[in-house]
Amino acid sequence: MQTAQQESLSQLSQKGTCLAFFTAYDDLDTARMIGLAAPDATVHFLPLGEAGKGSFWEFGKAVWDMLIDCFPDITNSVDSLATEEETIRANVTIEGTQAKDFLDIASKGMKFKSDHIFVFRFNEADRIQHLTITWDHASFVKQLSQE
Repeated sequence: MQTAQQESLSQLSQKGTCLAFFTAYDDLDTARMIGLAAPDATVHFLPLGEAGKGSFWEFGKAVWDMLIDCFPDITNSVDSLATEEETIRANVTIEGTQAKDFLDIASKGMKFKSDHIFVFRFNEADRIQHLTITWDHASFVKQLSQE
């Protein structure tokens, strides 16, 4: 007889927090996004290397505010959520139209659509403690740079 693996209440709570994060992102509400994290939480935007690391509440909020400002129609779609050891992995499709220069990418009014992987780590209170985000940065830049 096979037994089904059941998720713990903590894992279900953590998945709910992930969904709340993406709902707030879709609502362009960075205050709600960061409010789901512990005060000492950190974030790492992997394709940006060491320059992509910082405080969730300050650096993360600044990056998300800039993204929302430069891509005012930015949206996300959660394709999957999975528990992996002590983390929750979210596969997410993000898309938007560039309205302003973003970092070193001049605005040409181009659209992007990009698959992202968000890996959430939580503390004992089920608040986000660390978030790692990765995407195909070369494809992102290419989509926005085409004539």
